[in-house]
Amino acid sequence: MFGVLVNTVAVIIGSIVGLLLKKGIPERISKAVMIGIGLCTLYIGISGALAGEQTLVLIISMVIGAIIGTAVDIDGRLERLNDRVAAKMKNSGQTSFVNAAVTASLLFCVGSLSIVGPLNAGLTGDNELLYTKSLMDGISAAMLCVSLGPGVMGAAVVVLVYEGFFAALAGVIAPLLPTYIINEMNCVGSLLIVSMGLGLVGAVKLKTANYLPAIIIAPFAAWIFHLLGG
Repeated sequence: MFGVLVNTVAVIIGSIVGLLLKKGIPERISKAVMIGIGLCTLYIGISGALAGEQTLVLIISMVIGAIIGTAVDIDGRLERLNDRVAAKMKNSGQTSFVNAAVTASLLFCVGSLSIVGPLNAGLTGDNELLYTKSLMDGISAAMLCVSLGPGVMGAAVVVLVYEGFFAALAGVIAPLLPTYIINEMNCVGSLLIVSMGLGLVGAVKLKTANYLPAIIIAPFAAWIFHLLGG
């Protein structure tokens, strides 16, 4: 849960910085920082993906996960949800505390990292992904606060509850899972982190959210593979 707390505090600190910097953060600086974070994200994702022991489990999980996620259109649904909220904000012309908190919450919680990060922390005790997300959210909160006001700080509560749920869930099931299953789940989740890193550096835009079901498929695939003597 420590990583979740760090992420929550990062949103609050970022919001405060944004309120102090009324003129905002120069775009060229924010872009350079985000690319740097993207490169670090790629490194973290690649390092974590090496934890996997069975390539076939990774392939099966990603293929089945992609089929399920694309059929349900997880990425598209999240995008449309975000667009609807943004359009409603624009049409109403409201920048109240609640609306600012909702907008910021969507930004901080709809991404794959907001799920993979706390899950990884709960399963392995490694908070590195959440630390990376904390830096990203802190910068985003600062920029949002300039235009939306102090309501962005309210998203910290949503981040705490949302990510805390996944971290607690992973912490509960971790003792029930053998190491080989945790390793394969971490491998799949890390590959999704690589996908997000590629997007952050501007290399390619992938619909990462459509691959989220792969994390659920991974333990079953690893278990079956283990039973078959793989």
